[in-house]
Amino acid sequence: MQKCKVDIGFYNKVLKNKSPDDIISWALKISDNKIVSTSFGVYSEVLLSTISRHDKNIEVIWCDTLFNSQSTYDHAAYLTSKYKLNIHKYQAAKSKTEIASNFNFESINDKNFIKFSNLVKIEPFKRALRTHNPQIWFTNIRVRQTAYRNKKDILSYSKEGILKVSPFYYWNDDDLDDYIKTHNLNKNNNYFDPVKALKNRECGIHLQ
Repeated sequence: MQKCKVDIGFYNKVLKNKSPDDIISWALKISDNKIVSTSFGVYSEVLLSTISRHDKNIEVIWCDTLFNSQSTYDHAAYLTSKYKLNIHKYQAAKSKTEIASNFNFESINDKNFIKFSNLVKIEPFKRALRTHNPQIWFTNIRVRQTAYRNKKDILSYSKEGILKVSPFYYWNDDDLDDYIKTHNLNKNNNYFDPVKALKNRECGIHLQ
Protein backbone atom coordinates (compact mmCIF):
# COMPACT_ATOMS: atom_id res chain seq x y z
CA MET A 1 0.00 0.00 0.00
CA GLN A 2 1.19 3.49 -0.86
CA LYS A 3 2.32 5.39 2.22
CA CYS A 4 1.14 8.86 3.23
CA LYS A 5 3.26 11.71 1.99
CA VAL A 6 2.94 14.68 4.31
CA ASP A 7 5.26 17.62 4.82
CA ILE A 8 5.78 16.83 8.49
CA GLY A 9 8.13 19.78 8.98
CA PHE A 10 5.37 22.17 7.95
CA TYR A 11 2.51 20.40 9.72
CA ASN A 12 4.41 19.91 12.97
CA LYS A 13 4.56 23.69 13.20
CA VAL A 14 0.88 24.02 12.31
CA LEU A 15 -0.22 21.38 14.83
CA LYS A 16 2.10 22.27 17.72
CA ASN A 17 -0.42 24.50 19.48
CA LYS A 18 -3.48 22.49 18.48
CA SER A 19 -5.41 20.31 20.91
CA PRO A 20 -5.11 16.50 20.76
CA ASP A 21 -8.69 16.42 19.43
CA ASP A 22 -7.75 18.80 16.62
CA ILE A 23 -4.65 16.76 15.79
CA ILE A 24 -6.60 13.50 15.68
CA SER A 25 -9.35 15.08 13.58
CA TRP A 26 -6.76 16.40 11.12
CA ALA A 27 -4.98 13.06 10.83
CA LEU A 28 -8.15 11.03 10.31
CA LYS A 29 -8.89 12.99 7.16
CA ILE A 30 -5.68 11.77 5.55
CA SER A 31 -6.49 8.07 5.31
CA ASP A 32 -9.07 5.48 6.37
CA ASN A 33 -6.30 2.94 6.97
CA LYS A 34 -5.11 3.64 10.49
CA ILE A 35 -4.24 1.95 13.76
CA VAL A 36 -3.59 3.02 17.32
CA SER A 37 -1.07 1.12 19.42
CA THR A 38 -1.28 0.69 23.17
CA SER A 39 0.56 -1.13 25.93
CA PHE A 40 -2.27 -0.36 28.38
CA GLY A 41 0.31 1.58 30.31
CA VAL A 42 -0.04 4.32 32.92
CA TYR A 43 -1.75 6.92 30.70
CA SER A 44 -3.26 4.61 28.10
CA GLU A 45 -6.84 5.68 28.79
CA VAL A 46 -6.00 9.26 27.84
CA LEU A 47 -5.25 8.40 24.20
CA LEU A 48 -7.79 5.59 23.88
CA SER A 49 -10.65 7.63 25.29
CA THR A 50 -9.79 10.59 23.08
CA ILE A 51 -9.40 8.70 19.85
CA SER A 52 -12.53 6.64 20.53
CA ARG A 53 -14.56 9.84 20.41
CA HIS A 54 -13.42 10.31 16.82
CA ASP A 55 -13.35 6.73 15.57
CA LYS A 56 -15.03 3.98 17.61
CA ASN A 57 -13.89 1.27 15.19
CA ILE A 58 -10.21 2.13 14.86
CA GLU A 59 -8.01 -0.98 15.03
CA VAL A 60 -6.23 -1.09 18.39
CA ILE A 61 -2.93 -2.99 18.35
CA TRP A 62 -1.70 -4.50 21.61
CA CYS A 63 1.49 -6.55 21.77
CA ASP A 64 1.01 -8.54 24.94
CA THR A 65 4.45 -9.62 26.16
CA LEU A 66 2.80 -12.32 28.34
CA PHE A 67 4.82 -10.93 31.26
CA ASN A 68 2.65 -7.94 32.17
CA SER A 69 1.43 -7.32 35.71
CA GLN A 70 -2.07 -8.40 36.67
CA SER A 71 -3.06 -4.75 36.98
CA THR A 72 -2.20 -4.27 33.31
CA TYR A 73 -4.36 -7.20 32.25
CA ASP A 74 -7.18 -5.86 34.43
CA HIS A 75 -6.74 -2.38 32.94
CA ALA A 76 -6.76 -3.80 29.42
CA ALA A 77 -9.99 -5.71 30.08
CA TYR A 78 -11.59 -2.64 31.67
CA LEU A 79 -10.73 -0.27 28.80
CA THR A 80 -11.61 -2.82 26.12
CA SER A 81 -15.07 -3.18 27.66
CA LYS A 82 -15.59 0.51 28.46
CA TYR A 83 -14.78 1.75 24.95
CA LYS A 84 -15.73 -1.42 23.07
CA LEU A 85 -12.25 -1.38 21.57
CA ASN A 86 -11.62 -3.08 18.25
CA ILE A 87 -8.66 -4.83 19.84
CA HIS A 88 -6.11 -6.95 17.98
CA LYS A 89 -3.76 -8.70 20.38
CA TYR A 90 -0.41 -10.04 19.22
CA GLN A 91 1.82 -12.36 21.23
CA ALA A 92 5.01 -14.34 20.85
CA ALA A 93 4.78 -17.62 18.98
CA LYS A 94 6.13 -19.41 22.07
CA SER A 95 4.26 -19.89 25.34
CA LYS A 96 5.08 -17.94 28.49
CA THR A 97 6.36 -21.10 30.16
CA GLU A 98 8.65 -21.91 27.26
CA ILE A 99 9.97 -18.36 27.11
CA ALA A 100 10.62 -18.18 30.85
CA SER A 101 12.50 -21.48 30.83
CA ASN A 102 14.78 -20.46 27.97
CA PHE A 103 15.52 -16.83 28.72
CA ASN A 104 17.13 -16.50 32.12
CA PHE A 105 18.65 -13.05 31.67
CA GLU A 106 19.96 -10.84 34.45
CA SER A 107 20.79 -7.62 32.65
CA ILE A 108 19.38 -5.55 29.77
CA ASN A 109 22.88 -5.78 28.28
CA ASP A 110 22.71 -9.56 28.19
CA LYS A 111 22.34 -10.96 24.66
CA ASN A 112 19.43 -13.04 25.92
CA PHE A 113 17.58 -9.86 26.84
CA ILE A 114 17.77 -8.72 23.22
CA LYS A 115 16.45 -12.09 22.08
CA PHE A 116 13.69 -11.86 24.67
CA SER A 117 12.71 -8.37 23.48
CA ASN A 118 12.58 -9.46 19.87
CA LEU A 119 10.54 -12.54 20.71
CA VAL A 120 7.86 -10.98 22.91
CA LYS A 121 7.56 -7.45 21.53
CA ILE A 122 9.39 -6.67 18.27
CA GLU A 123 8.42 -9.70 16.18
CA PRO A 124 4.73 -9.58 17.22
CA PHE A 125 4.57 -5.88 16.42
CA LYS A 126 6.22 -6.33 13.02
CA ARG A 127 3.68 -9.07 12.37
CA ALA A 128 0.90 -6.66 13.30
CA LEU A 129 2.20 -4.04 10.89
CA ARG A 130 2.42 -6.59 8.07
CA THR A 131 -1.11 -7.76 8.78
CA HIS A 132 -2.77 -4.35 9.03
CA ASN A 133 -0.42 -2.44 6.71
CA PRO A 134 -1.52 0.96 8.03
CA GLN A 135 -0.86 4.34 6.54
CA ILE A 136 -1.35 6.13 9.86
CA TRP A 137 -0.27 4.96 13.31
CA PHE A 138 -1.51 6.83 16.38
CA THR A 139 0.82 6.57 19.38
CA ASN A 140 1.13 8.06 22.84
CA ILE A 141 4.85 8.86 22.79
CA ARG A 142 5.79 12.16 24.40
CA VAL A 143 8.78 14.44 24.59
CA ARG A 144 11.02 13.99 27.66
CA GLN A 145 10.22 10.26 27.91
CA THR A 146 13.46 9.03 26.31
CA ALA A 147 16.38 10.56 24.43
CA TYR A 148 15.04 8.97 21.23
CA ARG A 149 11.57 10.45 21.67
CA ASN A 150 13.01 13.90 22.33
CA LYS A 151 14.09 13.91 18.69
CA LYS A 152 10.59 13.20 17.39
CA ASP A 153 7.52 15.42 17.15
CA ILE A 154 3.74 15.21 16.83
CA LEU A 155 4.27 13.79 13.36
CA SER A 156 7.10 11.47 12.36
CA TYR A 157 7.69 8.56 10.01
CA SER A 158 8.45 4.96 10.88
CA LYS A 159 11.17 3.09 9.02
CA GLU A 160 8.41 1.62 6.86
CA GLY A 161 7.09 5.05 5.94
CA ILE A 162 4.02 4.92 8.18
CA LEU A 163 2.90 8.34 9.38
CA LYS A 164 3.07 8.29 13.19
CA VAL A 165 0.78 10.72 14.98
CA SER A 166 1.34 11.52 18.66
CA PRO A 167 -1.49 13.87 19.74
CA PHE A 168 -0.20 14.31 23.31
CA TYR A 169 3.46 14.69 22.35
CA TYR A 170 4.04 17.99 24.18
CA TRP A 171 2.05 17.10 27.29
CA ASN A 172 3.86 16.32 30.53
CA ASP A 173 2.73 14.05 33.35
CA ASP A 174 1.08 16.91 35.24
CA ASP A 175 -0.95 17.81 32.14
CA LEU A 176 -2.09 14.21 31.77
CA ASP A 177 -2.90 13.90 35.46
CA ASP A 178 -5.07 17.01 35.24
CA TYR A 179 -6.79 15.59 32.16
CA ILE A 180 -7.46 12.30 33.96
CA LYS A 181 -8.92 14.11 36.96
CA THR A 182 -11.09 16.38 34.81
CA HIS A 183 -12.47 13.51 32.73
CA ASN A 184 -12.68 10.97 35.55
CA LEU A 185 -10.33 8.49 33.88
CA ASN A 186 -8.13 5.77 35.35
CA LYS A 187 -4.36 5.32 35.50
CA ASN A 188 -2.53 2.01 35.45
CA ASN A 189 -0.17 2.99 38.26
CA ASN A 190 1.39 -0.47 38.58
CA TYR A 191 2.37 -0.76 34.92
CA PHE A 192 5.74 -2.33 34.18
CA ASP A 193 7.06 -3.23 30.74
CA PRO A 194 9.48 -6.18 31.07
CA VAL A 195 10.96 -5.35 27.68
CA LYS A 196 11.52 -1.68 28.41
CA ALA A 197 12.81 -2.57 31.92
CA LEU A 198 14.00 0.99 32.62
CA LYS A 199 11.71 4.03 32.51
CA ASN A 200 13.87 5.93 30.02
CA ARG A 201 14.59 2.93 27.76
CA GLU A 202 12.82 2.22 24.48
CA CYS A 203 10.84 -1.02 24.30
CA GLY A 204 11.67 -1.24 20.62
CA ILE A 205 8.47 -0.83 18.65
CA HIS A 206 9.02 2.88 18.11
CA LEU A 207 12.43 2.15 16.62
CA GLN A 208 10.70 0.34 13.76
